[in-house]
Amino acid sequence: MRDEGRTGLGPGILRFPSTISIREVGPRDGLQNEDPLPIEDRVRLIDALSGTGLRRIEVGAFVHPDAIPAMSGSEEVLARIRRMPDVSYSALVPNVRGMERALVAEVDEVEVVVSASDTHNRKNVRRSTDESLSGIVEILELAGAAGIPVEGVVATAFGCPYEGDVDPSRVAHIASFLLAAGCSGVAFGDTTGMATPTRIQAVLDAFDVESPGELPRERVTMHLHNTRGTGLANLLWSVLQGVTRFDSSVGGLGGCPYAPGATGNIVTEDAVHMLQDMGIDCGVDLDRLLACARLAETLVGRTLPSQVLRAGPRLPPGQPPGWIQTSQR
Repeated sequence: MRDEGRTGLGPGILRFPSTISIREVGPRDGLQNEDPLPIEDRVRLIDALSGTGLRRIEVGAFVHPDAIPAMSGSEEVLARIRRMPDVSYSALVPNVRGMERALVAEVDEVEVVVSASDTHNRKNVRRSTDESLSGIVEILELAGAAGIPVEGVVATAFGCPYEGDVDPSRVAHIASFLLAAGCSGVAFGDTTGMATPTRIQAVLDAFDVESPGELPRERVTMHLHNTRGTGLANLLWSVLQGVTRFDSSVGGLGGCPYAPGATGNIVTEDAVHMLQDMGIDCGVDLDRLLACARLAETLVGRTLPSQVLRAGPRLPPGQPPGWIQTSQR
């Protein structure tokens, strides 16, 4: 494996990285699919997440309010949050106008998204994939002049609800274009939860062929959804292939307004719970994160798909093994 982490599942069998970086995307990718929340509630959730140890939080999107009403007022959100000095606050920008707004709001990072599926891209932003790539070049010029890093996200990287399978070589070609244009990193987006470990591997293999040595695997991000229950399996497989950067959503908020059947991202607290038990440091306080998930449920007014929020950690703080009562088994 690529990282010199701890050995798991017996000596010499599997080698895990010592640390994983998680970007919390609930305030953007999560809330964009919910009924619009008041600005103060979005700020409240972001401020709570800032106190968990998370180092990267996607806080909004500079899109037209008619397109995604839930993201209206992202400038005000960024103006009102309590910025922690060790947290990077990012936003999604779809076009040059969005980038200009992001600059005024003083974001730390931006994400640009293009779909590998031309049909999904047209549904999402009313442009072809090639047209979006041309627009991203303009965004990168503005961001580069301001010294702001840009991550390129390739959506529908593992399948499209309209077109079906997407050729991994097409995904790799788009990712390589984004890197050559100036993106600091690339993310592969499982927009509708169609990925499985073999499809993850196919995209990574194609990327390695398309861009040998272009980008260390540790700087590739996996943006995974759990629509079909494969989210954590895909995360674990990606970890074993050297990926150490992941997007996740508190409580499992999320979906995609332009992808039928899409549900939330992988659940941040479920991922942190699993990784920490494997001896992988995420830098996150799980108890504070669970409090954020409870807050998210309160704000959206519905039960979220978090498993650890329902069941609790496998061993509550201070409890020895064997604490579960017989009647609970």
